[in-house]
Amino acid sequence: MTQNTGALAGVKVVDLSRVLAGPYATQILGDHGADVIKVEPPMGDETREWGPPFRDDKGARGPSSYYLNINRNKRGIALDLTKPEAREVVLRLLQDADILIENFKIGTMERWGMSYETLSQRFPKLIYCRISGFGSDGPLGGMPGYDAVLQAMTGLASATGSPGSGPVKLGVPMVDMTTGLNSVIGILLALQERHRSGRGQFLEVALYDAGISILHPHSGNWLWGERIPKLIGNAHPNLAPYDLFQTKTRPIFLGVGNDAQFRKAMTLLGCPELIDDPRFRNNAGRNANRLELTKILAAIFAKLDGLEMATKFLEAGVPAGPLNQVNEVMTDPQTKARGMVVAKDGYKGVASPIKMGRTKQSLRTTPPDFGSDNDAVLKEAGYSDTDIAKLKASGAVLTAMRS
Repeated sequence: MTQNTGALAGVKVVDLSRVLAGPYATQILGDHGADVIKVEPPMGDETREWGPPFRDDKGARGPSSYYLNINRNKRGIALDLTKPEAREVVLRLLQDADILIENFKIGTMERWGMSYETLSQRFPKLIYCRISGFGSDGPLGGMPGYDAVLQAMTGLASATGSPGSGPVKLGVPMVDMTTGLNSVIGILLALQERHRSGRGQFLEVALYDAGISILHPHSGNWLWGERIPKLIGNAHPNLAPYDLFQTKTRPIFLGVGNDAQFRKAMTLLGCPELIDDPRFRNNAGRNANRLELTKILAAIFAKLDGLEMATKFLEAGVPAGPLNQVNEVMTDPQTKARGMVVAKDGYKGVASPIKMGRTKQSLRTTPPDFGSDNDAVLKEAGYSDTDIAKLKASGAVLTAMRS
């Protein structure tokens, strides 16, 4: 096995979550050294079947690329938590665990006798992270939530799209992934505070809250100016020029963030007269006159080579880049240089973007097959071979997914 050099080596995580936000969070913890035990329900993590593509030719039990992309560096155990014996297994695992993470419907863990209040009495150092759709309180408290629904409800979709398209959701599950990232942040905050107090604590990260947290700059624009976002395609509501432009070869994005960058960009584009144009002299003016500026620049860009101009902009210190397809991103020399694709035993995945100086991330285990680590995890928890056989016979521990 690859050496564990991560900053979280020695930290144990019991992961009861499924789908995206929770598994993404625990993969981050696992990449950086935590021992993550993924506990799956009898029918498995739903995302095992979210394909094609699948890992092999076993059909929807493959598992899917979706599952594989967010479940490495974990050990897998399968439990039917409706059975008391299975819940006792979780309690055994928690005896030396630092973190529990779950995303069941609110009230489920309480019904099983595993609320934070109950667990904290037995495991006072435990950090309990709950992921939910809307949190436990408020008019929508306890309601279920999925990423696209929350993109609509938190205003993200209202700020995405063009007049022609109308509001659209983002092309990636940003709310789920932001929820996962905030879960990791909360867990690390709790670990840090535990060094002082010696006590764990409960934390909750709701998709609704996470969606609102990334509504920048539109949330601020409304709070300070009651401005409602307009559908402006790839443009920026507060900056100009900050947009995608079609060239004679391929689209490139030009992102001008200050007046100095504007001067450099206009010089490179061969239109220095725009630098002193009263309409475009500062960002406020460029923003107010964005339609005129965009029309002028679009005509200039249409005659240029996209990749060539993007390179010139970058070399001059002006943020710009080509519109790449996913295949181009994953095979780009910069992606390779940054080590952003990891591989092991036929597995391929996107690496953690966090580059630590001493405590390096590592790919130690590939995503677990259903229940693949049942015996090893149970034996570590003190179960004998006879005990394990009984748990399997009772259906509390599963070796194959139920349909």
